[in-house]
Amino acid sequence: MSVINKISQKDLQEIKLLKNEPLSHYSNTCTGGPADFLAFPKEISELKTLCLWAQQENLPLTILGNASNLIVKDGGIRGLVVILTKMDQVVVENNQVVAQAGAAMIKTTQVACQAGLSGLEFAAGVPGSVGGAVFMNAGAYGGEIKDQVSEVTVVDYEGNEKRYNNEELAFSYRHSRIQEENSIVVAATFELKPLEKHLIREQMDQLNFLRASKQPLEYPSCGSVFKRPQGYYTGKLIHDAGLQGYSIGGAQISTKHAGFIVNKGNATATNYLDLIHHVQAVIKKQFGVNLETEVRILGEGQ
Repeated sequence: MSVINKISQKDLQEIKLLKNEPLSHYSNTCTGGPADFLAFPKEISELKTLCLWAQQENLPLTILGNASNLIVKDGGIRGLVVILTKMDQVVVENNQVVAQAGAAMIKTTQVACQAGLSGLEFAAGVPGSVGGAVFMNAGAYGGEIKDQVSEVTVVDYEGNEKRYNNEELAFSYRHSRIQEENSIVVAATFELKPLEKHLIREQMDQLNFLRASKQPLEYPSCGSVFKRPQGYYTGKLIHDAGLQGYSIGGAQISTKHAGFIVNKGNATATNYLDLIHHVQAVIKKQFGVNLETEVRILGEGQ
């Protein structure tokens, strides 16, 4: 596509745009090398401008939400990285909650609760953004994003806006069609059901209690590292292999939940990746099971 209207520095001046910015400042693991350019659009129009600018300057484009279920390699990411956390509006329309992609799932569940709308309780403690949750069909405690989303608005890398309904998103386990195409989730509509607020709150509080008691929330981590292999529990496999507590550098398999890798201090992305590869090799050797990563791995380096 040829860019008809050339994007100028004036077009970019209202957008927060940083150069050679360490992504360790933004990732939940507190690791990751620099982005050549890092931008924080506040509106869809700014996001479209950035998409066109990246195309104009032949810059690879990478989109991040809350950078929660993510490892950025120590070499960083070339081109333009866009973090959507400033696009975080959440509104209620009848029995629907409409949230921009950068809104935290935790915030979105709180808004739904205050409106007396049920269906998102399972995500009350999910640390990611709405866009990331849609992108990977996030799930917890028996619930998945696919069960509540009715419509998603996306912008493609050429700045065109379009909408998908639930069926068109081709949801499956930790997957949506967004992973296969150059488009960016900018908003999602959740179709929910009325319920008394105190009942919604009780369910959210119970799930958050379970999360805090089982997951290592006291340390930086990338969340659940591996997909659950059919017929197995990942944490049990890792525990039974004698790997719980195993460390490489500052990265450690959590002693609280073996499905998590935590940053115990000064871990690098390379430590994380070395530990992931070690776990995969040991589990394959001992049990003949291939562990696939759930965490998204981006950037240059190992």
